[in-house]
Order: sequence, then structure tokens, then C-alpha cells
Amino acid sequence: MASAHDVAAYILREAGPMDSWKLQKLVYYAQAWHLVWEGKPLFPERIEAWANGPVVRDLYDGHRGQFTVSSWQRGRISNLSQSERESIDVVLKHYKRFTGFTLRERTHSERPWQAARQRSGAAPGERSNEQITLGDLADYYGSL
Repeated sequence: MASAHDVAAYILREAGPMDSWKLQKLVYYAQAWHLVWEGKPLFPERIEAWANGPVVRDLYDGHRGQFTVSSWQRGRISNLSQSERESIDVVLKHYKRFTGFTLRERTHSERPWQAARQRSGAAPGERSNEQITLGDLADYYGSL
């Protein structure tokens, strides 16, 4: 199984430098849609429902303090299978045209992030590390 680091490295290679919000949301959507299409997660790392949308903490720790992320040294693209790359490619085709802020707003309007925030009891803008579950991702995106 690939890691979120491998996915981030691939996204940056294919789509170029981007702000950290956009990278986080593209990794999130890659996980969600791969789960729906292939019936299994793309990577094992947790996705948390932070105030500014879904965040993979392991990735955040690698880009903390950076507005723009250009490359991802911790990831190995060769760890991604062909079907994993194809899932990411479809996600990029659809979502890479959006800004990080637009993707943030989009995730805020979708049930998986909302459900995790509700479970945590976090008020708008308040910190939370509640996990966005694979079940919530599969249920919501599988219904679209």
C-alpha cells in the first residue's frame, strides 16, 4: 500500500507547485475516490477534520510553515501501483483547476468533514483532530 507521502509526491510531480491547502485537499480527494473506485484505501494515514478542512497530519508535519509546496522528498512515486496512479490522475483532472481556498470551501460543504466536526463538538474555526472515517468517505462519495 502506498503512503500519503507517496501520493503527495506524485501530485506535486504531475500538477506542479501549489499551496499547502490545495495539496492537502487533493490528497484527501485521492483517498476518497480511490476508496470508492477500488474498494480499498489508497494510504493508511489518518485524515483529520481540522478547522480549514481535511488534513493528513503526517503531511502537515512535513510542510508546516510553508505556503507553497514544490516537491515531496519523503514520498516515493515508485510505491504507487498503476491503478493508484490512475485514480490520482482522474482526481487531478477534475480538482486541480481549483484553488486551495475553493477546495477548502468545497470540503466544508461535504458530509465527511461535517460529520467528523460534529462528532468532535468543535465550533467553527476551533481546533479538532477528529478522524474523517473511511466509512464516511465511502458512504458519501460512493453515493455521488
